[in-house]
Amino acid sequence: MKTRKIPLRTCVVTKEKLEKKDLIRIVKNKNNEIFIDEKGKANGRGAYIKRDIDVLNKAKESKILDRHLETKVPNEIYEELENIIK
Repeated sequence: MKTRKIPLRTCVVTKEKLEKKDLIRIVKNKNNEIFIDEKGKANGRGAYIKRDIDVLNKAKESKILDRHLETKVPNEIYEELENIIK
């Protein structure tokens, strides 16, 4: 039997290659709306972040999501990410 390939994505903060289930995707769509993509299928520019509170804090301090999504990420998104991780 053929083994399935597990999709790997890179965390924008730690640069680790992890399975999609270990990451959270943040998306900016064409209308410049920023939201958390639970299913990982939404259209738009996406950035993956590891499901770890330390990584989230590092992303917030360094504003790495702002650079990857090319826009300002509101604090509500960081709060929502914190709730998802906990």
